[in-house]
Amino acid sequence: MATQPPITLRRLRRTIAVLALALFTPAAIADDEPPPFSPPGSFTDLGHFAHQDGATLFRAICQGCHMADAKGAVGAGFYPALAGNPKLASANYPASVVLKGRHGMPPFGDYLTDAQVAEVVGYVRTHFGNHYPDALSPADVATLRK
Repeated sequence: MATQPPITLRRLRRTIAVLALALFTPAAIADDEPPPFSPPGSFTDLGHFAHQDGATLFRAICQGCHMADAKGAVGAGFYPALAGNPKLASANYPASVVLKGRHGMPPFGDYLTDAQVAEVVGYVRTHFGNHYPDALSPADVATLRK
């Protein structure tokens, strides 16, 4: 009877990586659902996020701290709720925070285009119990960058 070689940390990591790739390839994700995490290819060669729609950008960038339901978290840090947040009433406020950062949140201005910032801010302002219908345009974001 043959015995299995002991599982090394290297073999375990390789097995986990192969399983993750098999389970989370774009083909394994439903067409109507944005990926639940930042999949391979999330960054372009220039260091910008490749995603263009607000829902996917939220899942790739924001939900790690603000949680999938956007209710925030407290623990090793404080991550404010975006759900039902009255500070989102002015589109310029969340756009400025995304661009320049605030408190413990890092700035994402170097990684997102004006259109991407407008998309993710628009998504958060119209989901999670937020109902702010005035849209933020890429031109608005460009003005905030200055």
